[in-house]
Amino acid sequence: MRVLIDTHIFLRWISEPQRLSREQTRILSEITRRREPFAISDITLVEIAFFSSAGPIRLKLSLNEIFSALESAPSLRILPMTIDIAREVSFLVNALRDPGDCVIVATARVHGLRLLTSDRRIIESNTVAVIE
Repeated sequence: MRVLIDTHIFLRWISEPQRLSREQTRILSEITRRREPFAISDITLVEIAFFSSAGPIRLKLSLNEIFSALESAPSLRILPMTIDIAREVSFLVNALRDPGDCVIVATARVHGLRLLTSDRRIIESNTVAVIE
């Protein structure tokens, strides 16, 4: 496993892949073709549930369709919150402010993964290796 996918990229991948960048599409195609493991942070599950009811983005798929896609992805690893990740979050709060972003970035850092994201605040923070 070498990639952690942020919430927005994951949602685009399963519902609007045309909105992904060329590099994001290339990486995700390579992961799929090689059946390589990839990861999401456990906070992504919470964010998806939140977006489905009151979030700032409109989901193209139902919550059940999204969760079914997650459950049927054999190479997916959902990385849980750990004490090390919580410690890492404390170093990121000032740079990122959003608690979900802090958890996702901290998860990538603790596990030594590159983060697949298009979030400008995360990219410009230089707090984690990213794939744009």
